[in-house]
Amino acid sequence: MTENSQPLLIEIGTEELPPKSLQRLSKAFAQHIIQGLQDAGLVTKGVAHKLFASPRRLAVLIDDVAVRQADSNVERRGPAVNVAFDAEGNPTPAASGFARSCKVEVSELERLQTEKGEWLVFRSQQAGLPASALIPGIVDAALHKLPISKRMRWGDTEAEFVRPVHWLVMLHGSNVIETTLLTVDSGRETGGHRFHCPGMLSLYFASDYEETLQASGHVMADFKLRQQVIVEQVTRLASERGGQPVIGSGLLDEVTALVEWPNAMIGSFDEAYLQVPQEALISAMQDHQKYFPVVDDKGRIMPLFIFVSNIESVRPESVVEGNERVLNARFSDARFFWDTDRKQTLDSQLERLKTVVFHNKLGSIYDRTIRIQSLAGQIAGLLGADTEKAERAALLAKADLLTGMVAEFPDLQGVMGRYYALERGEENEIADAIEQQYLPRFAGDALPATPTGQVLSIADKLDTLCGIFSIGEIPTGDKDPFALRRAALGVLRIMIELKLDIDLRQLLVLAVAAYDIKDEKSDEVVELIFSFMLDRLQAYYVDKGYSKRQISSVKHRRPTRPTDFNDRLLAVDAFARLAAAPALAAANKRIQNILRKADREETTVIDPTLLKEKAERALYDQMINLSPEVNVMFDKGDYTAALSSLASLRSAVDAFFDEVMVMDEDQALRNNRLALLDHLGEMFLRTADLSQLQ
Repeated sequence: MTENSQPLLIEIGTEELPPKSLQRLSKAFAQHIIQGLQDAGLVTKGVAHKLFASPRRLAVLIDDVAVRQADSNVERRGPAVNVAFDAEGNPTPAASGFARSCKVEVSELERLQTEKGEWLVFRSQQAGLPASALIPGIVDAALHKLPISKRMRWGDTEAEFVRPVHWLVMLHGSNVIETTLLTVDSGRETGGHRFHCPGMLSLYFASDYEETLQASGHVMADFKLRQQVIVEQVTRLASERGGQPVIGSGLLDEVTALVEWPNAMIGSFDEAYLQVPQEALISAMQDHQKYFPVVDDKGRIMPLFIFVSNIESVRPESVVEGNERVLNARFSDARFFWDTDRKQTLDSQLERLKTVVFHNKLGSIYDRTIRIQSLAGQIAGLLGADTEKAERAALLAKADLLTGMVAEFPDLQGVMGRYYALERGEENEIADAIEQQYLPRFAGDALPATPTGQVLSIADKLDTLCGIFSIGEIPTGDKDPFALRRAALGVLRIMIELKLDIDLRQLLVLAVAAYDIKDEKSDEVVELIFSFMLDRLQAYYVDKGYSKRQISSVKHRRPTRPTDFNDRLLAVDAFARLAAAPALAAANKRIQNILRKADREETTVIDPTLLKEKAERALYDQMINLSPEVNVMFDKGDYTAALSSLASLRSAVDAFFDEVMVMDEDQALRNNRLALLDHLGEMFLRTADLSQLQ
């Protein structure tokens, strides 16, 4: 901070913001404001700043924001001198008009000598604008760019924001930047805690913000600090009872976004409810009540829960009792569903699945179940898994969707199916597969652990993909209502990471065959889905550290087995580290360009007797010597070793392009050399299109 720069505080005070959107809004708010300040020349790139976000505020504090823009030199070029003056040296209308537009006399204009001639030029110094004149527009633009899916209005105003706005702080150092945004006048007053400090707090200086709110306003405005305090409080309370809290990142973020002054408290529930599957109890606590479950050192749920209050109550025992009553009522419902559901078998639910529509163009859930059952049996046969188990698991896979427990706790689909299957004596692998069909649910999630679970998961996801694609509802942009991208990536992860060496295109053909589609259309759907799934591999492998060029080089060859795609990519990555890689990648690019442009007879036969030049003979001999060895490697799928062997051709390839005229006037020589390049290119293409590495 200097006399020329001051910290800048921008805060928007609102009604309670959507907790699941808070962090995204906070980051975007700060990002757009800082970018606007950079564009205006008021801060340098990478300026220090701090974000604040709580249920009732979005704020950012930025260090060293200039008091005004730096002055800038302005240069306007006018007409050429030979156009600006006549033969007698008098100004022409072109010169006079330019001077008039610059508000000066022609005599005050300067001259600029360039390679293309001499020009009239007007030079002046433009004074920088004060920050106070620029910042309101920057903040207004940032507010309009926030990722708000649906903006709301309040009162009789035209203002729109994610929630009604009650105050606006815009403080540069100790000076208020006066403006009106979202119908609110800016000032230096910020709101404290809704209950502990219902009045307004005055800020003298921008950097007083965090300390003033915490010391006087009962508000921890720093999201990360608030989250850290919650973790410490929750962990301490659980530890005091001999347990440990279950703190999922999503739940922790949401709870942090719901409170401004965290006060964790612990309660208990009736141990009789422990007879209900603990997944149901945890779901009720986490998803419905935003509570933290407590488990013992073996991961078994304890009759305890921890919640985070937004107040320091004078009667904490009453707060705990109230939350206990709510949770016990919720658990009572769960126990009722658990007891009622077990009175029926999963088989008995199958008939009812005929009444549940999956998609109005794709039939019922029962229709889908029969398709998945058939596909699962075929996949199991291809993988050498137990066909009967796969078909039985597929038949029961969706039956739990009609149970009371899943109706109340939708996230337990599959989980409850496993419990109900075990209750009725189904084999463990069948019961486990019912739960594993939904894996992986998200990026980084666990994969199905059993062969039957893997088969069922693949069948379930491929049926969804083929069905939705067959009716033309292909994901576009951010719209993916059937989570097809997630399904595609899930199938690929299972095949690649579990090393299931199976042909994806073949599976798609089998899956599409279950739908009433004409042959031509069927082939088109298969190709669309296959391309869609190959596209999903880009993000998957980029996250693993591979370059987009490496991925594209393999994708260009369109391998149909995901494990094969993986092996090829590993080989390309190893090849890219070789000293010969850049030259051979360039050579492959050159070969493709030559072959594409060449007007030649369609022949790929090389006539050794036409190899007149030493360099082309040397390249041919090396290729012939290497071919048996690398062909064996390719046939075994050892792409890394094959490319490593082919890298030894570098010197011969370089010499060929340096010494041999490919496009010789002699048609026979030209065709023979093109055939030589064709064979060379095909040897490398057996792994990937290395020209993509260029």
